[in-house]
Amino acid sequence: MNLEEIESIGDAHISGNIETPLRSDAFEKSDDDKIKNIQYHFSEIMKELGLDLTDDSLSGTPYRFAKMYVKELFYGLNPQNRPNISTFDNKYGYEKILVEQNISIDSSCEHHFLPIVGNAHVGYIPKDKVVGLSKINRLVDYYAHRPQVQERLCLQILKDLQQTLGTDDVIVVVNAKHLCVSSRGIKDKNSFTTTVEYGGQFTEPSIRNEFFDIINKSVDLS
Repeated sequence: MNLEEIESIGDAHISGNIETPLRSDAFEKSDDDKIKNIQYHFSEIMKELGLDLTDDSLSGTPYRFAKMYVKELFYGLNPQNRPNISTFDNKYGYEKILVEQNISIDSSCEHHFLPIVGNAHVGYIPKDKVVGLSKINRLVDYYAHRPQVQERLCLQILKDLQQTLGTDDVIVVVNAKHLCVSSRGIKDKNSFTTTVEYGGQFTEPSIRNEFFDIINKSVDLS
């Protein structure tokens, strides 16, 4: 891929993969080994930028950076970190839309490793199973904490919930601001991106619009 193609893909914020691209040996090294290696390489980046790593304020930055990447920002890369999503029998026969809205999104763009910040709104129509509300938040957080493209993030949340709940009747909306748009390139401070994925009964406009009516009463990106 030449430099023009590299820049074009990054500026378009597109990806050809529905699944997060991972090497087959992605988890053969321990987290401690990854932190050690990233610490070394990031210190080399800082040196190339001309920074003095003997300075008290900078000397610990490579370690802090490495630990943040492995343990915090990108913990969602490891499938072992997927939250345990307990489901319960729908004993009370609830059959209407259930919505969990304004779930915080704190992700990173895979093209520039800059923050993606916003909210997710998730709805489903129960069949035989229901899920604890906080589990939806945890699942969104898990998929957000990996290098992402917003369209993929939306799809990954949708597919996981459909499989977990045993129903296609799920809808996911993500509204987010991308720092790779606001702090570089066009440097547009006001725009945000909305992605929508859904299946089952939400393909019906009336059901989908009922969901949108609910979330539109509370969406706030300020």
